[in-house]
Order: sequence, then C-alpha cells, then structure tokens
Amino acid sequence: MKLDAFDYHLPPERIAARPAEPRESARLLVLPAVGEFDHRQIGDLPDLIAPGDLLILNDTRVIPARAFGRKVSGGKVEFLLERLLDTDRALCHLRSSRSPRVGAELIMEGGARLEVIGRDGALFEVNLLASSPMDGMLGWLDEHGHMPLPTYIERPDDDQDRHDYQTVFARREGAVAAPTAGLHLTEALLERLRAQGVETAFVTLHVGAGTFQPVRSETIEAHEMHREWTEVPQATVEAVAAAHQRGNRVIAIGTTAVRAIETAARAHPEQAARGEIGPFVGDTQLFLYPGQPLHVIDAMLTNFHLPRSTLLMLVSAFAGRERVLAAYHEAIEHGYRFYSFGDAMFIETSADVGGAQIA
Repeated sequence: MKLDAFDYHLPPERIAARPAEPRESARLLVLPAVGEFDHRQIGDLPDLIAPGDLLILNDTRVIPARAFGRKVSGGKVEFLLERLLDTDRALCHLRSSRSPRVGAELIMEGGARLEVIGRDGALFEVNLLASSPMDGMLGWLDEHGHMPLPTYIERPDDDQDRHDYQTVFARREGAVAAPTAGLHLTEALLERLRAQGVETAFVTLHVGAGTFQPVRSETIEAHEMHREWTEVPQATVEAVAAAHQRGNRVIAIGTTAVRAIETAARAHPEQAARGEIGPFVGDTQLFLYPGQPLHVIDAMLTNFHLPRSTLLMLVSAFAGRERVLAAYHEAIEHGYRFYSFGDAMFIETSADVGGAQIA
C-alpha cells in the first residue's frame, strides 16, 4: 500500500496551539457503525457509551523531557529524552551542529552535566555525572526540563503546558509525548461515566519521540516501527474478558491504548481469536495498518492525526481508510481543530472494514 494513500491537505490554521476550554467543549465527530457522521462535543460522551462498557486508559505520565545546554567546546545542544535506563542513565536524541562524540561532556540547564557514553543507532546514551547538583535524571528534568510539545505547535512551552499536556489519570512516568485522546477526559466527565456504570481499566505505554517520526518508505509495509515500553496487567486482562462476556464493548481511549491491548492480544494468539487478551510486559513495535485485524477493540476515541502518519494508518486499520479520510475532510470543512490539542473522533467499528469483529 502506497504512503500517498494516507495523505490529505490541512490548512495550517486548523492546528490547535492550546486545548479547548473547558475541555468538554472540544468538538467530537462521531463515526457510527451505521449511518452518517454526527457532530457532537466531548461532553456528550456519556450519551455514546453504555453502562457496562469498558474504557481502556493509558496511565503513562509525560516527563518534561526536553532541555537545552552546550558542549564544553561551546556549541549549543538540544536534549530530548527517549527512555530512562536507570536513575542516572538515559537514551536520548541530541541536536547540535555536529553530533557529540562518545566521551563528550554537555553542560545543561540547571547545572546538570551529562557525559555521552554510547550510541544506539540514532540515539545517544548519556549519564548524569555525580558532580551535578541533581537527584537523578528525573529530578533534573522535573525541575529544569521543558514539556516536549510536538514541533507543529510553533510556540515555546510554558507552565500551563505542564497541566495541559498531561492526562488527569497519568501516574507512571516515562512518556515523552502525551496520549492525546486522554487529554479530553476531565475528572468530572470520568465521574459522570462511572456514575452511569461505565468501567475503566488501565494499560501503560510510554510514548516515545519516535511517534512523530515520518514514514520514509514509499510503501507502508516497508516501514519499521519504533519500540515503546508497554504493560497490560492481569486486572485489565480480566476486565476485558468480563466486558465481552456480558456483551459490552471495549473502548480504547487513544491509539496508544489500542496498540497496548492489541499487542497483548498478539502475544496470546489463541485468546485473541476469542477477542480476549493475556498480560504483557515489554517493548512493542506493533504497526497496525489496513488489512490487519484488530482483535479486541470495539470503539475508540482518538484525535485527528498528521497526514501520512502511522497513527492515521492505525485508525484506518480500525475503521477503513476511505471512511476515515472522508471523516477528516468533513472535519476540515466544519472547522474542527487538529492534532495534539485539537478536537476528537469517536469511532464505532464496522464489521466490513475493521475492528474487533474481524478475527
């Protein structure tokens, strides 16, 4: 399948620089299993989700993962965390006029000193030196780091982003990008859903900077996905099984929740054939695009994604490429806001295009 099949034109003014306020006023384009598009708001979600349905939430927490500094020689350096290795070591991206060599020392914001100790492909392994006035890599970034806003948000991050670019259910530090569909859910909205009998279960997928890497291959099948650490606990396994046994839907809040659940399904093929999963802990490189089945997820809430992106391909695997692109054109015509801080879609599976009804 050609990469161009997932292209569309987005006017630049449709890119949201800030979230809607209040959050529940964000617009929601509903793609029902049968029928026409429906224009709603996030606050209408309780009308779309039945008692007994199960929401899958990604509880990863975004680290203030970007920082700035210089080489000892004086050249400027931008640091972007990819993943923590231990208290003082990390894999990261380093941007500078010339790539730092192994053994180079970097002087960063807040007085932190990093030593480049290795390479892993395009990533650098760095160590926080003991002489730094910090308590570990996380302590340094929490105090002096910047929220890693995507590059298409053309403004510097600020203190408000520490709230805006974090879900209300975030609890496990490790992401360098937010699971953005979850940004729409407020404590009040979650309480309304619980009050009507909607259940919740958690997965963890630490979103990496690779989520923004473009697909460079001409055919999408040739693209290799980046690795992201994922955990699907036993409690979530049991919640998924119980929901399907009683005839309710499993609804993913965001593409990261989809990837986590479907990774767990593929790790247990016999259970996946029954729409069930087993527990999973480890890295996932799952790449979902049209023609690949989704075994477990029955509906999803998701933001509008970049053209030619793996996220758009995942949504198309669930709902059908033509149907999804038609929805995107509908959203553009009606003035919806796009990308991380933008509006959202609620998509119900259709048996003839994708989703959990295809094994």
